[in-house]
Amino acid sequence: MMNVTTFAGLDVHARSIKAVALDVVTGEVRSATFGYDACAVAEWIRSIDPGARCVYESGVTGFDLQKKLSSLGVDCVIGAVSKMIKPAADRRRKNDRNDAEFLARMLSVGNIVEVWVPDDECEAARDLARALDDAREDLRRQKQRLSKFLLRHGLVFDERTPSGQRKGNWTGAYWSWISSISFAEKADNDAFAFYVDAVRQAEEDKRRLEKLVADEASRPRWKKRVDSLRCLKGIDVMTAADIVFEAGEFARFRGRSPRGSGSPPPSTPAGRRSPRAASPRPATSI
Repeated sequence: MMNVTTFAGLDVHARSIKAVALDVVTGEVRSATFGYDACAVAEWIRSIDPGARCVYESGVTGFDLQKKLSSLGVDCVIGAVSKMIKPAADRRRKNDRNDAEFLARMLSVGNIVEVWVPDDECEAARDLARALDDAREDLRRQKQRLSKFLLRHGLVFDERTPSGQRKGNWTGAYWSWISSISFAEKADNDAFAFYVDAVRQAEEDKRRLEKLVADEASRPRWKKRVDSLRCLKGIDVMTAADIVFEAGEFARFRGRSPRGSGSPPPSTPAGRRSPRAASPRPATSI
């Protein structure tokens, strides 16, 4: 870092990249525009300074560009966008070139908080866990659509047990009730069948992804950590896998404050609890 004199900021979009390179010795600023082409960006950066460092903001474009540039020999990092504080004047004149130059200047003064980049295996496991989250959300939405369709027709499941307790939705009794419903109009029956099929398909997708996540969690890289987390009350395989996949490597959290970990505060030599400043808001950590 001490020997680097050229820093490049990249404003990355789905189909384009705006690059600005800053030479901190001469103050020269150069800019260029590319399609989403890591090879072209790497060639441009190396033509300016083979030892240059570059950065782009974390976001929806993910880690793809960083991995490609790194494989081409370019020192590229991803900056945590939530840790970047822009002056009000910069926020008022926002454009791609200004954003890229801002990143270059922040990198040149060491004011970039780098994002940990997972390897391909870890990123794939994350994608699988997030697909399961999407399947759960899809199932919730499909169930809501079906229940609201029935509600519009004045149909509400209200069967009760002999003790008077209402039976829950989405149980065997609920689906038996669903199978007994029919409408006078063919269009209503067609719409009803569509909503029922959508719920059934969403349930099947969720079960299939749960099995895939469980299979991934049983691989040697993840199994020990998943099993350790399952020792905690209320943590099942899916929850443990989600935590492990997202964390990637727990070793990267060493040296950080254990706030929110559930560990007791340190004791004084006399056995008394040492005072701790009140946190302004609840803190969470892995």
